[in-house]
Amino acid sequence: MSAQGHTWSRQVKKEDEEEDPLDQMISRSGCAASHYAVQECMAQHQDWRQCQPQVQAFRDCMSEQQARRREELQRRKEQSSAHR
Repeated sequence: MSAQGHTWSRQVKKEDEEEDPLDQMISRSGCAASHYAVQECMAQHQDWRQCQPQVQAFRDCMSEQQARRREELQRRKEQSSAHR
């Protein structure tokens, strides 16, 4: 018997299934394309080491999104304290 690697694949959402909270967060982040690129690479190569460019691109995208989110929260906080 041969050992198989990861069996990563993108699941197709059925109409009656709720979307995974992680998938929802990634979609809202604007980084879904990078995330799917990691998943596709993993499905193709079944070795995360061969997918480092995709992993790095996803990491960079999420870091940028988190920085934008922090800035927005800070801006809202400053606006709310200025209105008091």
